[in-house]
Amino acid sequence: MTESDGDQPTRQRWILIRRSISGPDEITYYLACAPLDATVTDMVHIAGSRWKIEECFQSAKNECGLDQYEVRRYVGCYRHIILLFMLVQAFLAVMAV
Repeated sequence: MTESDGDQPTRQRWILIRRSISGPDEITYYLACAPLDATVTDMVHIAGSRWKIEECFQSAKNECGLDQYEVRRYVGCYRHIILLFMLVQAFLAVMAV
């Protein structure tokens, strides 16, 4: 399926399905919207890099208390708190080394 800007399509939609090697019953689905020239390899690489981000957030929840924070507004959280927690996490990672 493609998205268009007028008469010409500009983006295409993808669905990626990932099965775990260690647990074949574990299946993950990704919905993506990408430029027309994106390849399957590009999409797999981007989906794979998502796990690094998820691990970073999980570490921030465990080490810095990110899961304890109540968000009042999305803008305030996005601009200030997430950045602060990522800086604290980076500091803790450097101290651990």
